[in-house]
Amino acid sequence: MNHRFPLPDSLAELRNYVNGEFVATGKLFANVSPINGAVLAQVHEADAALADRAVKSAKAALDGPWGSMSVAERAAVLDKVADAIERRYDEFVAAEVADTGRSIEQARTLDVYRGVANFRTFADLVKVAGGETYDMRTASGHDVMNYTVRKPHGVIAIISPWNLPLLLLTWKVAPALACGNTVVVKPSEETPSSATLLAQVMDEAGVPPGVFNLLHGFGPDSAGEFLTRHPDIDAITFTGESSTGSTIMKVAAEGVKEVSFELGGKNAAVVFADADFDAAVAGVIRSSFTNSGQVCLCSERVYVERPIFDHFVAALKEKAEALKVGYPDEPGVDMGPLISKGHRDKVLSYYKLALEEGATLVCGGGVPAFGDERDEGAFVQPTIWTGLPDTARCVREEVFGPVCHIAPFDTDEEVIARVNDSPYGLAASVWTTSLKRAHNVSRRLRTGITWVNTWFLRDLRTPFGGAKQSGLGREGGQYSLDFYSEISNISIQL
Repeated sequence: MNHRFPLPDSLAELRNYVNGEFVATGKLFANVSPINGAVLAQVHEADAALADRAVKSAKAALDGPWGSMSVAERAAVLDKVADAIERRYDEFVAAEVADTGRSIEQARTLDVYRGVANFRTFADLVKVAGGETYDMRTASGHDVMNYTVRKPHGVIAIISPWNLPLLLLTWKVAPALACGNTVVVKPSEETPSSATLLAQVMDEAGVPPGVFNLLHGFGPDSAGEFLTRHPDIDAITFTGESSTGSTIMKVAAEGVKEVSFELGGKNAAVVFADADFDAAVAGVIRSSFTNSGQVCLCSERVYVERPIFDHFVAALKEKAEALKVGYPDEPGVDMGPLISKGHRDKVLSYYKLALEEGATLVCGGGVPAFGDERDEGAFVQPTIWTGLPDTARCVREEVFGPVCHIAPFDTDEEVIARVNDSPYGLAASVWTTSLKRAHNVSRRLRTGITWVNTWFLRDLRTPFGGAKQSGLGREGGQYSLDFYSEISNISIQL
């Protein structure tokens, strides 16, 4: 099948990248377009032997040129990587669009833009990162100077998800390399293309062999398991489902490996009656349906203060039904497909379950009909429900699709309790014009990040991570440098 959104010619075949070489294995799986089900490329799946080679090459690179570089020299390499991404910007955009079906506008202004920014940001941060110094005097009268130094952990296993492939991969790779580590990367099997392109960029930018390694494959009994179970892995960072994170954590516990997890979410948006109504409607439309709801930070639970509840539901319905679902290059397109037919089946099962649980379907709830090749893709309709209790599965479980449930509330205390009554605690958004309420409510929500009158806006220097089943640890800015470093104390008696 001819494909309207092909991969760049450099990605005709997706190979692993180990010790500075692109490696074929002969065991192939298909990279399938979510737009129309066409096969984009064949991907070489890594076996246990190749995973072992990758980890060993990463370990050896620590004792090679990479290990002897100064902080400034490593930062210069990261800037060269950013330069190389910029030179091949259009190829990265094409890879993201082909693998995910997202709009060209989003790939250009968010995904690839952030990929470049991640390398530049951490190149700058690592050059100014400081330590602690303390002077003391012992009981015997000796002066002692104590100070901290940063050392690389060693070999970092990086497992990245399919929803924001390049953005979230570079979010981990950049600080890991900035701190002097070497990495073995396993991207999602659903989105292998931009990771392969990044390997090409690493090669072009002169990153020494073994510093960046790439393994393609799946989780159990494949690259993911081979990598996380390897005894020479020193730390693991993972973004994905909470259940997978739990499995990886059990493996990491056997070797007492450091971990950083950003996991699932069932995020809430809280709209008070005093909010700027139009801004809140626009914000919730964005926070519920961006990237077809396939962002861990999306709002699947919406709580609206009762005096404006009916008006808000009607306004959100009108906006949701006006969302344009279609091809990535269509003018004004708002939503593309889900990542795969398999994921679409999962989302549709929740659409069905919600009605069985007694939901009122406000809009959507099915699959759009195009009358062309897109009917072979993984599209669903943006969907809104009302009428479910907070105990319903569709209110408690993460759907990870373009859907939200809207419920009324009466008091601040009530809505705070309802938002916090969740096994997840990744993010929340609060819509109010009261500064006092904004501060009081935000600090009482058990979430890693709370937005007030906005969504998906954060300085890269601030911490990011979740509470409860939404994750473990914090990354971003100084927090990333702390995770990707071993911070040691040196005490000298003078």
